[in-house]
Amino acid sequence: MAPQSKVSHFVMPLSFLEVWFCIMPYMSVKEEKNLAFIDGQNLYMGTTKNIAHPWTIDLRKFRVYLEAKYQVSVAYYFLGYINENNQDLYETIQKAGFLLRFRQHNSAMLGNKKGNVDSEIIFNIMKKLYKKEKFSKIILVTGDGDYKMLVDFLVEENRLEKILFPNRRFASSLYKKLGNQYYDYLDSPAIQRKIKQKEKGALGI
Repeated sequence: MAPQSKVSHFVMPLSFLEVWFCIMPYMSVKEEKNLAFIDGQNLYMGTTKNIAHPWTIDLRKFRVYLEAKYQVSVAYYFLGYINENNQDLYETIQKAGFLLRFRQHNSAMLGNKKGNVDSEIIFNIMKKLYKKEKFSKIILVTGDGDYKMLVDFLVEENRLEKILFPNRRFASSLYKKLGNQYYDYLDSPAIQRKIKQKEKGALGI
């Protein structure tokens, strides 16, 4: 009886690259953790209260857009002060996925309330940087020139992802020298289509 030939089972070892490409699909990709700060009053004035071309942002769509486009893990929505008549608005903002923040007021100033929240936003951002909280970059939603020094500092420190201007026409001229990689306009057609609230028809649907 003729001896059976032995089949060799020797297997060449996998190279490092071959191993990497095998396990890569199963590895979780660590995404950037960016933070968004929204100046609610400036956003409202630049969209809904825009005299020339008023339009309303769908806050749920806007929150999804921030996460998908800029990897925003936490989005802070700042308003000037609490008004008991706006509870529905506050609930809508929070249900959309934003963390609502109000400006602190001295009780003696309640008769002269202002909606400006620039100092609150600037302080909160600088506090997070000072405490070295774990996040990558900042997305700022405003067109107010009061943030210019903050924006310059964030650019210098490589911590600004984007400043989103609610209105192209009324963005502060102080940002003219800002590189176009650092800003965008919410009222540009491409972005507006993604975040605009659907208009109701004649039957209200």
